Amino acid sequence: MRLNRLTLGCIFNWRARMAVLDALLLVIWANAVPVAARLALADRWAAPVDGGAVFYDGRPWLGASKTWRGWFACVLTTPWIAAILGWPWALGLTVALGAMLGDAVASFVKRRFDVRSGASVPVLDQVPEALIPALALQSPMSLTPIDLAFVVGGFWMVDRLLTPVARRLR
Repeated sequence: MRLNRLTLGCIFNWRARMAVLDALLLVIWANAVPVAARLALADRWAAPVDGGAVFYDGRPWLGASKTWRGWFACVLTTPWIAAILGWPWALGLTVALGAMLGDAVASFVKRRFDVRSGASVPVLDQVPEALIPALALQSPMSLTPIDLAFVVGGFWMVDRLLTPVARRLR
């Protein structure tokens, strides 16, 4: 098979590849900035999102590690990153809210299984907080299902590599 210009253009669609990398960067940022805020601010503004309330099973809704500080850091900065990358700020806000929703879902599920707040559960700690915002990016960024898998898988790898580093920095 001879590779012509059209074939190469389809294989190396740089604009589409940049959208995938932008999506990955936004998802990584939205999930990393709450951790960075915790490292920078220590216990300041660390009120838990669930206010310490417990579910009917006697366990917290989300746990002490889900703080307003992290949510605000994510929601206030991710739109700026989207704008810097050339995307609408509202898209960044959507990513931030999706990442925080995914993180809350994972925390809620972990509490139901009596996993302590802050404990790591591979896959559960990465997939919801990457998949929900990636799905929100699918249409505006023209992401394919393979692109979505790349974003979620890429986030999973980055998270698995950097989580031990962040834990040591505490």
